Amino acid sequence: MKQRVDLTSGPIYPTLLLFALPTLGSSVLQSANGSIDAVWVGNLLGENALAATTNGNLVMFLLTAFVFGFGMASTILIGQAIGRGDLHGAKEVVGTAIGTFAPVAVLVAIIGWFLAPNLLALLGTGPEITPLARAFLKVTFLAMPAILMQTMLMMALRGAGDSLTPLIFMALAVMLDIVLNPVFILGTGPFPAMGIGGSAFAMAVANYVSLVAMVLYIYRRRHPLRLAGADLAMLRPAPHILRMMFAKGLPIGLQMVVVSSAMLAMMTLVNREGVDTTAAFGATQQLWTYVQMPAMALGAAVSAMAAQNIGAGRWDRVSKVTRAGIALNFLLTGGLVLVLMIMDRPALALFLGADSPAIAIGQHIARLASWGFIAFGITMVLFGTMRANGQVIWPLIILAISLYPVRLGVALGLRDLLGVDALWLSFPIAMLSTLLMASVLYLRGGWRRSSDLAHLDASDTAEIAPLISVTTEAGPPNSPRNPALPTAAETRPAE
Repeated sequence: MKQRVDLTSGPIYPTLLLFALPTLGSSVLQSANGSIDAVWVGNLLGENALAATTNGNLVMFLLTAFVFGFGMASTILIGQAIGRGDLHGAKEVVGTAIGTFAPVAVLVAIIGWFLAPNLLALLGTGPEITPLARAFLKVTFLAMPAILMQTMLMMALRGAGDSLTPLIFMALAVMLDIVLNPVFILGTGPFPAMGIGGSAFAMAVANYVSLVAMVLYIYRRRHPLRLAGADLAMLRPAPHILRMMFAKGLPIGLQMVVVSSAMLAMMTLVNREGVDTTAAFGATQQLWTYVQMPAMALGAAVSAMAAQNIGAGRWDRVSKVTRAGIALNFLLTGGLVLVLMIMDRPALALFLGADSPAIAIGQHIARLASWGFIAFGITMVLFGTMRANGQVIWPLIILAISLYPVRLGVALGLRDLLGVDALWLSFPIAMLSTLLMASVLYLRGGWRRSSDLAHLDASDTAEIAPLISVTTEAGPPNSPRNPALPTAAETRPAE
């Protein structure tokens, strides 16, 4: 099986689409994981339990944001290293990422276990659902080390051009979760009935099994990024790589914090409208997760493809990759928005039950706000391209402006004029403002002139040499340590 796609040559559109499709499949499966959980919880335990998982999942997202940021930074570093043929440098990034964030993942789980009740209180979670939300969230944190490390490995593999392996093991995790959810919720055979905590426990078991299976598969297939023998010493974090990961990962992580904290603030406003509105918003969020998946997958694919081309000095292809990503976003995201408008009632009924009064509220929310995801998709492509060359500060500033002064400003400032509709209209208005600022940054921001991610050949003890500036006239040279990246087959020992 071919495990790495060459993203620096060949036709742009089919290469980008073929690389994005497994990433999209992984994203859809990951969303299906949460949606199927919501279907089980909503139908087996009721609307209060579904509202409790909505609050709990937002808290978990907030606490994992930083780790995701560093995973994205490692993806960019690996992509540029692969693009210039530096396999050793790519492995150093993998070793530093795993060696640093395996203990961080455990720490996040411990902190989350103890802080969950306090965070739920800050959300203004209703007293009728607080015990359910606490039970769900506490067990969910048992799964955090597996979820975070699996996410880190999957992002590293995508940075190297391998989007198929993450798809395989995301599918394994989702299938296990589908089977185990009713088993642990209701209690089957030797297993006790765990209620809402059973849904979280099923997720934990599924993710640990999938993580172990993926690691075994990587080593059995002799993937180029595997660490074996002397490479295991790379698990001790390399200071120069860690500094670059922090320099770029921290702003990306802060972007996630901005997004999740703004959503937490919105959740506080939604909770004031009652349980039916909270449940409707939670179900609509599940549908929006699918609508945004093509945009997220294309953004990730564009970032990986642009990073490899920047590393290879192929700046002539970077703008073409961006244009292709925007065109594909119109086709895929726009199509999903249209489907949601047509099928909103049966889709919402999956989560809320056919006779729920929350369905009408959910339909109204979707019709007012879903169209904004087309603008969101274009923004993801633009941010993905600029992030591939190390531009992470301005996207953070743009998101902070769009989600706080704009989104919360509309939600609160127009509340007296529009009523509760101000909450729902704040979403597309914020997405449009983000697109406008991202377009200005892409066209005028000078991000092409600034890259400090293009050089990994620094020793652990030496100061980092002045990092070369990547321009359209000259790309970074190949690493003299590793001028060509071997395929998986070439790294296997001779029979």
